[in-house]
Amino acid sequence: MDKLKCPSFFKCRGKEKVTASSENFHVGENDENQDRGNWSKKSDYLLSMVGYAVGLGNVWRFPYLTYNNGGGVGITMVLISIFVTIYYNVIIAYSLFYMFASFQSELPWKNCSVWADDNCSRSPIVTHCNVSTMMGDIIRVNKSWLSTHNLTCINGSEAYQPGQLPSEQYWNKVALQRSSGMDETGVIVWYLALCLLLAWLIVGAALFKGIKSSGKVVYFTAIFPYVVLLILLIRGATLEGASKGISYYIGAQSNFTKLREAEVWKDAATQIFYSLSVAWGGLVALSSYNKFNNNCFSDAIVVCLTNCLTSVFAGFAIFSILGHMAHISGKEVSQVVKSGFDLAFIAYPEALAQLPGGPFWSILFFFMLLTLGLDSQFASIETITTTIQDLFPKAMKKMRVPITLGCCLVLFLLGLVCVTQAGIYWVHLIDHFCAGWGILIAAILEIIGIIWIYGGNRFIEDIEMMIGAKRWIFWLWWRACWFVITPLLLIAILIWSLVKFHRPNYAKIPYPDWGVALGWCMIIFCIIWIPIMAVVKIIQAEGTIFQRIVSCCRPASNWGPYLERHRGERYKDMIDPKKETDHEIPTVSGSSKPE
Repeated sequence: MDKLKCPSFFKCRGKEKVTASSENFHVGENDENQDRGNWSKKSDYLLSMVGYAVGLGNVWRFPYLTYNNGGGVGITMVLISIFVTIYYNVIIAYSLFYMFASFQSELPWKNCSVWADDNCSRSPIVTHCNVSTMMGDIIRVNKSWLSTHNLTCINGSEAYQPGQLPSEQYWNKVALQRSSGMDETGVIVWYLALCLLLAWLIVGAALFKGIKSSGKVVYFTAIFPYVVLLILLIRGATLEGASKGISYYIGAQSNFTKLREAEVWKDAATQIFYSLSVAWGGLVALSSYNKFNNNCFSDAIVVCLTNCLTSVFAGFAIFSILGHMAHISGKEVSQVVKSGFDLAFIAYPEALAQLPGGPFWSILFFFMLLTLGLDSQFASIETITTTIQDLFPKAMKKMRVPITLGCCLVLFLLGLVCVTQAGIYWVHLIDHFCAGWGILIAAILEIIGIIWIYGGNRFIEDIEMMIGAKRWIFWLWWRACWFVITPLLLIAILIWSLVKFHRPNYAKIPYPDWGVALGWCMIIFCIIWIPIMAVVKIIQAEGTIFQRIVSCCRPASNWGPYLERHRGERYKDMIDPKKETDHEIPTVSGSSKPE
C-alpha cells in the first residue's frame, strides 16, 4: 500500500505541482515519484527497516524476558512517535555520556569513589552482629557501634544486607543525580543536557536531506552493532563462567515448564510486538518511499527474521558476560541479571569493569547502543517529517532542512524535563504508558480499520497490484491472521494488561497520583483523535445517519495509486488529485517529468 494517494488518517488532498528542481528538495532523476522521491537503492530501504526494527529492546529487553520465562489511527501513531522520540533520544544521551566517561585508564564505576556512600560494596554488608564485652557478656550491636568501639564480631553471628554495586551508585548518583521521586524535579543535569543536544544534532545532520541522507548513514548504524555483538560474543565465550550464563539463557537450566503459563505467552507477544516496531508509523513512513512494484512481502519476511535472529544472537553475547560476572562474584545468574536501564547501565557496565581492558570494551558497548538507538530514532523522526510532507508538501519541498531541524529543536526542548534530576522517572513514565498501552491500542484500531472497515480482501487486491496476483492458498494464512488471530490476540493482551494493571514505579519508588494520571492523559491525548475525526467526518457527510456512516467507511474518490500508470482497471475512474487542484495552487517554475 506504499503508493496509495494519501495516509488513511488524513483527508485526501491535492499535491502541489512541484518539480525536482524545487529548492532544498532532493529528488533523483530516476525517482518514480518526482513529488516525494524514492529510495536510491533497495539496500538503503532494507537497512533502514532493519535498523528501525532492531533497536535497544533487542539488547536489553529480549535477553531478560527470555531468562525470566525460561518479550484517525495515523494521527495516534504520529503522536505516539512524538512522545517516544522525546524520551528515546534521552536514552541515546545516556549512551553518549557513558561512552565519553569510558575514555579513561580505569572505568569510573570500577571502584567505590568519592561519590559513593557506605552502602557501596560488591559483597554483602554487615549490619548487626554479636560481640563479647570486657565483662564477658555477649551483646547484639549495629555496625556503627561496632566501628566506634573498635570491636570485632563473633564468627557466625553477622547479619548481612546486600550492598549496592559501584556501577549502580554511579548510575544513580553521578549519571542521573537521581532525586527521591517524581515530585522532586531538581535541576537540569547539564552534562546530560549537552549529550541530549549532541544526540539531536546527530539526528538532524543525518536527516536534513530525508531518506537520501539517512539511507546512507544506516549502512554504518545498522551493520556496526552486529560487528560489536560478534566481538562481545567471542570475548564473552572465552571467559570463565560464560557457559553458566548461556545455560541460564537457553540451556539445561532453562525452565521450560513455564511455557504452560499464560504470562509467558503475554510477554512473548508484547516483546515481538515491541521489537518489530509494529504500529509506530515508522514502517509505513519508510515503506512509502519505495517504488510501486517493490516486493513488500519479501521485505516483511526479511525484516522479521533478521529482527528475531538478532534478539537471540544478542542474548548469547549478553548472557556469556553476565555468566562470567556471576562466576567471579560467587552469585547465581538470577542474582545479577536485570532488564531495561538496569541491564544497560548497571549490570553490563559492572561486568565490563571487571574485564581486562575494561575501558575498550565499554567504549565498544556504548557505541553499539548509540548506533542501535540512532537508526531507530531516524525512522521515528522520518515518520514525523513524512506526515508534515503529506500535509504541507509545498512547504516541505522548499524548506525540508529548516523544518527538519526545527522539529529536532522543539523535541530537544521538550526532552529537557527528562534530563533533570527527576528525568529518569519521566522517561520511565512515557515508556510505560505511550510505548506500552498507547501502541497496543493503536495497533488494534489499525488492524480493525484496515481489515474490517476498509476491507481485508480489498487490501489484498491492492497488494497484488504491486507484487502480482497470487493463488488463494498463498493468502490463506494471512487472511486467518489478519481477520481473526491477530485482532483476538491483541484484544486479549490488552484486556489481560488492564486486569493486571498496577501502579508503575522506578527503583521501587511508586509514582504519585498526578504522575499516573498524567500517563493516562498522554494515552487519551493520542487516541482521542480517532473518535473526534470519525464524528467530524460523519457530520460533514450527507444523508441519513446510516448513510453517512457507510459513506465514511468507503475510500475517498481520489484514493488510489499516486501515478496514473499504476492505477489499472480498478482505479481507472479515480479523480486525479493533481489535476483537480491545479487551478487552485500556483505551480513552481520548471518542467515536470512526464508520467
